[in-house]
Amino acid sequence: MNLLPHIELETAPNPTATIIWLHGLGADGNDFAPIVPELGIPSDIAIRFIFPHAPSIPVTINNGMVMPAWYDILDMSIDRKVDTKQLKQSAANIIDFIENEISRGIANEKIIIAGFSQGGAVAFEVALSYPKKLAGLLAMSTYFATRDSIDWNPVNQNIPVEIHHGSFDPVVPPALGQASYELLKSKDYAVNLKNYPMEHAVCAQQIRDIGSWIGGLLA
Repeated sequence: MNLLPHIELETAPNPTATIIWLHGLGADGNDFAPIVPELGIPSDIAIRFIFPHAPSIPVTINNGMVMPAWYDILDMSIDRKVDTKQLKQSAANIIDFIENEISRGIANEKIIIAGFSQGGAVAFEVALSYPKKLAGLLAMSTYFATRDSIDWNPVNQNIPVEIHHGSFDPVVPPALGQASYELLKSKDYAVNLKNYPMEHAVCAQQIRDIGSWIGGLLA
């Protein structure tokens, strides 16, 4: 299996759970790797964190500049015109990581998918269409780009979905996080929305909350 280049970190030997965490536009897997020690993961939970690197492609909204991206963004309208084919290919690449973790002995019910911004849009597609039950979905400062084209899989309708957003986000408006929450709530998903007083970023309180959420899911 040809996996994307990536970073792996383990909180303890012999992991029994995996978190696959996707970065945002123009970043790479190094963006979120440093927060692992800050999450306060209980010492009795051994987790493998995987931070894949998106391929570098031209991005239309950035004048065609080549940069790490999970998909092209065609314009900055609130509804985010994106290259859905590229997004779904990125989702398939992340599913390869899930399948590889299962082959390494991690139960699918112990795998969390997390993503920030662009990575969050891919995380929505991956987790809510995947045909085996996962542990949870964390969508940070993002939007549900494939809400009209996703092949919903009911096996993951009951997994915890945590949506986080900055109240002052000028890049991905808070309304898009709210819209994702309302859509999933209308479909009876176990979804929770938290807003933080920040822009397009993460903050200390959010990191603590994520650590508590992970600990609760994987304990």
